[in-house]
Amino acid sequence: MANPTPDELDDRKAAILRAIVETYIETAQPVGSSAVVGTSEVTVSSATVRNEMAQLENEGYIIQPHTSAGRIPTERGYRFFVDTLQEEAARLKGAPARRVRDFFDHTHGELELMLHDTSQLLSDITAHTAVVVGLAHDVATVRSVQLVGLAPHTALVVLVLSNGAVEKHTIELPDELTDDQLADASTALSAALLGRSRRQLPTEPADGAPVEITGVVRVAFDALRTPESSEADVFVGGTSNAASSFEAIDTVRNVLELLEQQLVVVSLIRDVMDRGLQVAIGSETRMEPLAEASVVVAPYDVEGQRAGSIAVLGPTRMDYPQALAAVAVVSNSLGKRLSEG
Repeated sequence: MANPTPDELDDRKAAILRAIVETYIETAQPVGSSAVVGTSEVTVSSATVRNEMAQLENEGYIIQPHTSAGRIPTERGYRFFVDTLQEEAARLKGAPARRVRDFFDHTHGELELMLHDTSQLLSDITAHTAVVVGLAHDVATVRSVQLVGLAPHTALVVLVLSNGAVEKHTIELPDELTDDQLADASTALSAALLGRSRRQLPTEPADGAPVEITGVVRVAFDALRTPESSEADVFVGGTSNAASSFEAIDTVRNVLELLEQQLVVVSLIRDVMDRGLQVAIGSETRMEPLAEASVVVAPYDVEGQRAGSIAVLGPTRMDYPQALAAVAVVSNSLGKRLSEG
């Protein structure tokens, strides 16, 4: 499902509305007709612009916050702007693009650290709060499994999951095994686990294997059934940006309180993506604390499978082309990096 079909506006009204949105995003000040005249798309007189602005106000795209003031966009105005963005306008360029490339060319280490650093990278690029969500470990599927002998009666089960996470479980072996037997047990585990999530673990080893092999597989299954968190890991970067992004203290407080509730954050991002949106503006977030905020979201895939999601949260007056471009590039780069292992 794509974003809602943009409203129909004639070319002149559309150009004027885009100029108002772009100018307001840049200046944070109500926009008058004089600021619109002479922009790249608007070549008509101030009188014509004033008439068109009056009609745009009547149609709910802009409002006049104070008497004798210029206009500012409404949610409907922002929605039209977002839905009619040209692909070229929402493409990350210059220093931010180079920074993303450099980051993912050199980032290494544990998954949690990479996701944390990615949230900070996205926040730095957009100057807004950024969120990176991993897939819950009990939902992620097994990409590879290896059994490593540590001592005569001890082995390590190493799982690589579809969300990029690496799990290690130490197990006690029922019998001392040779290297060949450990290899056979590792093969049996791979056959039983590859492509499955923890929720889909078999109840018993497959028939036909020697008893010492099935014994190891059974112990490994028991270790993997140890309860793991069913919630996804959530990494939030740039929470301090909320203080500078919103004017009202109550709004800042509400946004910060929401960001502390990881389950709520995950539900918000999932709901926006389930509705087929890339951007949720104000009331479209369906959360009262975010009435003055917008959220830009994107999933990231690892080896062709959904692994998690990322988002940028900022004011409705955010730079949508840059936020969309940053989220798109970072989600794509993160997925490629995790797929490489």
